[in-house]
Amino acid sequence: MIEFLTLLQVLDSSLRLATPLLLVCLAGLFSERAGIFDIGLEGKLLAAAFVSAAFAAITGSVWLGLLAGISASIMLSLLHGLASITLRGDQIISGVAINFLAAGLTVVVAQDLFGQGGRTPPLKSGGRFEPINFPGATSSKEMNEAGPLMQFYSELLSGHSLLVYVALLTVPISWFILYKTRYGLRLRAVGENPAAVDTAGISVRGLRYSAVIIGGVLCGIAGAYIATSLQANFTKDMSAGRGFIALAALIFAKWRPWYALSACLLFGFFFAVDTRFQNILLPAWFLSGFLILIALGLLSYVWKKDYLDKAVLGGLALGISVIAFMVIFSVWDTGTSSQIKIPVVFIQSLPYVLTVVVLAGFVGKAIPPRAGGQPYVKER
Repeated sequence: MIEFLTLLQVLDSSLRLATPLLLVCLAGLFSERAGIFDIGLEGKLLAAAFVSAAFAAITGSVWLGLLAGISASIMLSLLHGLASITLRGDQIISGVAINFLAAGLTVVVAQDLFGQGGRTPPLKSGGRFEPINFPGATSSKEMNEAGPLMQFYSELLSGHSLLVYVALLTVPISWFILYKTRYGLRLRAVGENPAAVDTAGISVRGLRYSAVIIGGVLCGIAGAYIATSLQANFTKDMSAGRGFIALAALIFAKWRPWYALSACLLFGFFFAVDTRFQNILLPAWFLSGFLILIALGLLSYVWKKDYLDKAVLGGLALGISVIAFMVIFSVWDTGTSSQIKIPVVFIQSLPYVLTVVVLAGFVGKAIPPRAGGQPYVKER
């Protein structure tokens, strides 16, 4: 029962940490389905986190903070739309500029307003989203003999803030909008063939602007969640690369809402492992076997593919194999019960390593919308 409870607690943390990733991933999904690449998700997330925390601290109302965070994110989305849709500029450069703008302005304005080194004051109870406890969940946590179903109910389903449930609801809503409505059909068509949409008398510019505005709303909710629910104030660079990780999850999900949920839960699980498990002791044979499996996987991948960098990947597999056998021989005299401590830095790097692996393995396989990243010029 203790092991089951620990698993539920890890899954609970995974869900909490996956929430901002899911919202930002869906924001990117709407934009890119309409043909607008949005590298500025990280900047909008950070700006929304600061503005929501600042307004919540000043007014004492978490709802005004949420509204302000959404408004700030929409403004940056419209700025990105102006540069990439109206002015037909480079979408990548526009997104990167938004990231730099948000990273610099949030710290400067926070220091000017509050004088706390780029932070906002800690939020009080009225300025943050409190957990929602379902009926009977609190009492079941206090029971030592609670069964697995009650533990699942009290530990995993109950006790989240409102925005967690909102994020989960956005998945079926996004799926319904994209695949069951006329607007969703037109939005997907704009990302594939904007000229055909324009020929049908539908505004390409209007559809793309609507997509980036939807993305701004979702990024605003995600930023408000980080500052007013996951934490209780704004700190410098508190988005911690979640916008870029959400982009990797979007590629992993192949621009589909339900796949996005699975991908973000996977990334959230690795963040939860980073938070809850540090200084892990693993048997030496387990670590060696894991490294050997990685090496064999690389070798089989190299054997099937005809790449020019086959020698590089083969050398990498050989190096991993050498490290694995060095681990085996280093503990040979002490037996298989020897354990190796996994460094904290390695655990902390797992979400970012997974991001690199996803981008390296799925960029070529996941096919984005054909008109993605291309400004539309109306033919006359």
